[in-house]
Amino acid sequence: MATKTSNQTVLPAFNYEKELERWTAFANAIMGPELGANHTPRKQVWAKNKATLWHYAPAEKKYDIPVFMIYSLFNRPSILDFAPGSSVMEGLVNNGYDVYLLDWGIAGYEDKDMTIEDYIADYIPKAVKRALRHSRTEEVSVIGYCLGGTFAAMYAAIAEEPIRNLIVATVPIDFSVSVLPDKWEQELKESGYNADRLIEVFGVIPPAYVEAMFRSVTAPIYNSPYVTLLTRANDERFVEKWKRMNKWNSGHVPLTGGAFRQMTTDFFKENKLVKGEFTIHGQKVDLGKITANLLVVSSKNDTLIPEGQSLPLMELVSSEDKTYLSVEAGHVSLAMTGKLNGILEDWLGEHSK
Repeated sequence: MATKTSNQTVLPAFNYEKELERWTAFANAIMGPELGANHTPRKQVWAKNKATLWHYAPAEKKYDIPVFMIYSLFNRPSILDFAPGSSVMEGLVNNGYDVYLLDWGIAGYEDKDMTIEDYIADYIPKAVKRALRHSRTEEVSVIGYCLGGTFAAMYAAIAEEPIRNLIVATVPIDFSVSVLPDKWEQELKESGYNADRLIEVFGVIPPAYVEAMFRSVTAPIYNSPYVTLLTRANDERFVEKWKRMNKWNSGHVPLTGGAFRQMTTDFFKENKLVKGEFTIHGQKVDLGKITANLLVVSSKNDTLIPEGQSLPLMELVSSEDKTYLSVEAGHVSLAMTGKLNGILEDWLGEHSK
């Protein structure tokens, strides 16, 4: 006797109330009020033009050597104070450090001619001196994240101020290692492309253009975060984290034309930093002059700054005490998950005694 097998697919019952609740939570997450940033208490101690130096005071000071933080020009530094419990700033303060953060602020059209040289020569040394006076110490630990790490390394190479420790995380140093598609990289390096036309039109590169540059490398189609939000819209903790991340991720700031020109020409096209050809107001940046204790941290899953861009710094410096760590994290998750806190607690504590 033949047996008939039904091929009819049985669909699960549609739970109207549950789906309505999920879509409502999804809409509230997108259209609801934004969450606050910069949770760790801080006080302004210095300012120049758009830049501000913030001081984060520990409840109980355990180390005399203060920490001086430098972040990138492309975003606001709020990712370093992402949320209570996973904040880099909170972690350092709780471990007993005086912490100073150099916030570049938001450049205006009047800043269009400011170059990378100006940021490093005219801002960082003055802010570091203020931090030293404010903390009444004679040495400092400098921490740089992303492009802020590049700035920190260049500053350390020419600094007159005494730097005990230099820590750089997800730092681009060797720009011959690229994450761009091969044809894009070839066009950028071999063609006659320059940034002058874009700078002539805008003066400062608008945030939308800055975001588009990063999207072209990391996530050209920006839909997946919203799909993830929809599937977990009923998870309050996830929604809170998603809202904070989405706010920061879309918070790019204008980039001065002068800095953009040097980024595209001196770094991406000519790789002057590694070659020892980059100068700051006539002074050659020789990374071999760095003698501070060095920690370089790379993220294995970083789609923006591959390890090959960071690792060469280890051979370029003259530091006797130098450590390289490669950790399971992404470019941003290294800071936002608190993973960097554990690394700093161990290495910096040992080198700040």
